[in-house]
Amino acid sequence: MKFRLADVKDYQNIYQLVKIAFETAKVSDGNEQDFVLKLRDSDNFIPELEFVCENENELIGHIMMTHQVIDTNNGDYLGLLVAPLCVKLENRNNGIGGALIKYAHKEALRIGYKAVFLVGDPNYYGKFGYRQISEFKIVNNTEIPDQFILGCELIPGALTEVEGSINIFE
Repeated sequence: MKFRLADVKDYQNIYQLVKIAFETAKVSDGNEQDFVLKLRDSDNFIPELEFVCENENELIGHIMMTHQVIDTNNGDYLGLLVAPLCVKLENRNNGIGGALIKYAHKEALRIGYKAVFLVGDPNYYGKFGYRQISEFKIVNNTEIPDQFILGCELIPGALTEVEGSINIFE
C-alpha cells in the first residue's frame, strides 16, 4: 500500500472510486464524485494536496484538500477544506482513511498551511485532532448542523487569534 499525489490519468478512476465509496457511506448526498470535479475546476483547487492510496496498482482511497477561507474582521484567513475522503468498502476499518488524513496533514503542513476544516462525524475525526469550530471562535454560516463542522490546527495555536465565520463549500 502506498500514498501518492493524484495524477490527471487517475481522474476517471477517482471519479468511480468516490461514486462507489459514497454509495455505501453512512452520510451521502450522492453527488460527491461531481463535487470532486467542481473542486478541481475552482480557484480553490490545490493539485499538490490531492492524494490517492494504492494497493497493488488499484486505487483504494482518495483525499483532497482545497482552499477554505475564514472571514475575519482582520481580513481573510486561508486554511484548507478536506473534501472528500473515501476508502473502498472492502478496505474500510483497516486504518487507511486515518493514514490518508495523517499523510495529507503532513503534506499540507510541509507547504505552509496551518489549519484544516471539514464536514464530518466528530467521533471519527476527533481521533485526528478535529474539534467543533465553535471551540476556535469560528461561526458556522451554513445550513449544516454545527456539530459536524470541524477544524484542526496543524500547528498548535494556529487558530488562537482567528475569530470569524466559515462558509463551507462556497
